[in-house]
This record gives sequence, structure tokens and C-alpha cells, in this order.
Amino acid sequence: MEVPTRNGDCRIHSFKAADLVIKLPTAPVTQPDVCTFGTVFTNHMLTIEWDASEGWQAPLIRPFKNLSLHPACSSLHYGIQLFEGLKAYRGDDNRVRLFRPMLNMERMVISARRACLPIFDPSELLECIRKLVEVDQNWIPSSNTTSLYIRPTLISTEPSLAVEKPGRALLFVIMSPVGSYFTASKEISLWADPKYTRAWEGGTGDCKMGGNYGGTLLAQYEAKDCGCQQVLWLYGKDHQITEVGTMNIFIHWINDNGEEELATPPLNGLILPGITRRSILELTRKWGEFKVSERDLNMAELCGALKQGRVKQVFGSGTACMICPVGEIVYLGERLHIPCQDMSSQLSARICKELTDIQCGRTPSDWTTLV
Repeated sequence: MEVPTRNGDCRIHSFKAADLVIKLPTAPVTQPDVCTFGTVFTNHMLTIEWDASEGWQAPLIRPFKNLSLHPACSSLHYGIQLFEGLKAYRGDDNRVRLFRPMLNMERMVISARRACLPIFDPSELLECIRKLVEVDQNWIPSSNTTSLYIRPTLISTEPSLAVEKPGRALLFVIMSPVGSYFTASKEISLWADPKYTRAWEGGTGDCKMGGNYGGTLLAQYEAKDCGCQQVLWLYGKDHQITEVGTMNIFIHWINDNGEEELATPPLNGLILPGITRRSILELTRKWGEFKVSERDLNMAELCGALKQGRVKQVFGSGTACMICPVGEIVYLGERLHIPCQDMSSQLSARICKELTDIQCGRTPSDWTTLV
């Protein structure tokens, strides 16, 4: 991957996995049981420092510990930061696999460019992460419902209150054994109210930045007050459907033309180009059993299809949850009930099984990378 610099040089002055230094703790940390999502972390972390004058420093795998940041650090004041999320899975053969990790690395570079943070070679970061997972692989649960969540993060460490491109940065990776993201029920309910907007044209909705998530908290808690678990984010006067909480959304229905269709919003800059989203599209298009579309969707279209009984299923997709069926949408005070078939016969169940079989090595695929 080549990124032009100011002087036209297209070479990436990246860190190298070959320079990786590993420092192990003197005493291993006891591994607790998997608990609340993202609250327990493995023994080690990866850190890579960057300075505008010296470039990237050597990658370091070291014992997990708190970071030390200057109080004027611009990531704290102006949100100059980004992150990624991927998982490592222990297969039935006891081998550890990463699911399409290069897509995460490439997306992280795109987010870094948008945030004016330093660019790196995605293949070098992937190799460093692979080494980190190898060091802490005993933390990876042996279960189809659990995995090791990996959180690469890039933040500005510029000690200045000036709103400007950072001259210092830190890339770090932490890992957490996790179970299912949603535990309350098999189907979730959504709150759709156009008074809040997650992203807008020309914004950063298609990048994985913390501000995209921190700014959604108030709406999330209003959704809970209405008895819903997540927010269905709408955009524009026609109430375009964009995302579900932290997930992409899919609608399986009979469309206005009488065709069976699996539809999801397009990558128009408003939504995150999810890895699971892309995998679902590629998988179902390969089946060739129904129309698979990336197109604009709005609430009027969904409400009309529900009234006419044309909706088969609505579900969200993402790294944390994989596939999450939707049972109800509260829209402008009206409760819209999504048809509930037998869970085992729903399209989402079939997709989930095929993806899980790939992630756990039961189905051979070039979508996985062995650790």
C-alpha cells in the first residue's frame, strides 16, 4: 500500500514487524472467566510510538499496563484518535485463526489518513498483532460462543492545545476474551427517532473513530428508556436507514418488484464499511439464490413492506455481535413488530453458521489467517 507524502514520495516509512521486541512479565497473570464485554484484558499489549522527526519506533510487546499521557494531549481534547476491532477464534482443531484481518488493517489506515494521524504498512501491523495473539493465545477460549477481541488503537499524543496535525502518536493493541455482546434476548428491539443523527455527508461516519460512538450515548439511553436495546439511526428528511447501534443493518424481504431481496444501505460515507457486512454480501451473492443489494432504504419503504407482510427478517451485523436479529422497531411512537420465524430457519441463522464454520476452521477458507 502506497501513500503519497508532501514531497511526492510514495514509500511508507513504517515500523517493521522484524524489529519487534517482546518483554514478558516475570509472573503470569491468572486468567479469569469471560465476563462483561471488554472488561478483562490479557497479560500483554503491543505499543508502537511515532514522532514526526524520527518516524515510527520499534514495535514492543510488553506487559499490560496503564498509559501515561500529557494532560494537554490532543487526543483527549479534540478526539484525534481511531480504533479497530477484530477477533481471534480457537477452532475445533485447537488452532487459532483471525478472520479477514487485513481488511481491518486497511480500514485503519483509511481512518488514520482522515484523522491526520501517521500512516503505516498494514501488513506489518498485522504481523505484530499475530505475534501478540501468539504470546497470549492461552487466553483464547475453547468455545463457539467465545473469542478473543482485539482492539488496535491509534491516538495523538501531541502535548498541545493547538488544533493542528499531531507531531506525536501512539499505536497500541489490547486484547480481551469475550462472549456474546448481547445477552438479554435472542432478538433486539430498536428505537428509531430522527431527532438524532449519527453521521452526515462529508463527515467521518465511514471511519472507525471514537467520536462516532461517544456521541451516540444520549440516544442510546433514551432508547433504553423506551424499552429498546439499540438505536436505529436515520438520516435526512426521508428518514434513510443507516446503521443499528454499532452494527450494519440488513433487511430480508420481498421488494416492491416482487423479488426476494437481501438489502443493506450503500457505502455512501454515512456508514462504516463493516467486515462482517462485506462478508455477508460476498457470501450471499455467491449463493445466487436471491437478489442482494446495496441501496438506499428508508422507513416509509420498510413500514409499507411490514404492513403488506413482505418482510422476512431484519438483522444487524458486526464484529462484536456477528449477527443480531431484530424483533421490534419503535418508530415515531409506533411499535413495529418484525416477523419472527423459527430461529433455525431464518436467513441470519444460516449466515451465522457459515461464517462461524469459517472462523473456527470447520470450513476451509482464505478468509482466515492462522496464528
